[in-house]
Amino acid sequence: MENKEDYSIIVEDVTKKFKVYYDKPNTLKERLVFWKNNKTDTHTVLEDINLKIKKGETVALIGTNGSGKSTLLKLMTKIIYPNVGKITTNGKLTSLLELGAGFHDDFTGRENIYFNASIFGLTSKEIDKKIDEIIEFSELGDFIDSPIRTYSSGMYMRLAFSVAINVDADILLIDEILAVGDQHFQDKCFAKLRELKESDKTIVIVSHNHSSIRKLCNRAIWIQNGHVRLDGETNKVIDKYLEECK
Repeated sequence: MENKEDYSIIVEDVTKKFKVYYDKPNTLKERLVFWKNNKTDTHTVLEDINLKIKKGETVALIGTNGSGKSTLLKLMTKIIYPNVGKITTNGKLTSLLELGAGFHDDFTGRENIYFNASIFGLTSKEIDKKIDEIIEFSELGDFIDSPIRTYSSGMYMRLAFSVAINVDADILLIDEILAVGDQHFQDKCFAKLRELKESDKTIVIVSHNHSSIRKLCNRAIWIQNGHVRLDGETNKVIDKYLEECK
């Protein structure tokens, strides 16, 4: 008999729709005058998605831009919720979905480590034990005590990734954030992800970097027009995807 505890993520009959507004009024006057003219439409981003991700799996979500893969990742994180169906996660979860999400521009990098790590559930004492390791991995040096409004996009990514991979989560969800930054740090990030994979962490990653996905992931899920088009061994799924994209 199947045991749900064997899975880190269970997606059941999930549909996600967004309401699209046309000619939306921007001022109070426009809202009062044109309140009857607000035209809306409903856009279905994901429809009837069912999948299960076992504990310790490293899974890639692939597909063209607008296919729904990033929306699915956000649903797993519970930043947003499905209109229909449910998503169950088993274990402590951390995510890197948007560059600098959860950071405060006026705080220093060091202060943002404490702020961001506390969102992921770490206590101040736990962060105290990890902060040197986080700073060392980020390679930010003296910039760690500068306000992050002075950071480049690559520096943002270094800090965000360094925090997320050091909170000892069971599940790590990553969007295209790893496309930011120089080659050295990208290589360092993927090396760390391989290390986490070998320690039986569950990783779900959205990426267009197919060569890295082939090396890192043991499974790929191809999302097309809001549906699961193909789910299986990484190389087979990517080869089929690239074949149809020609």
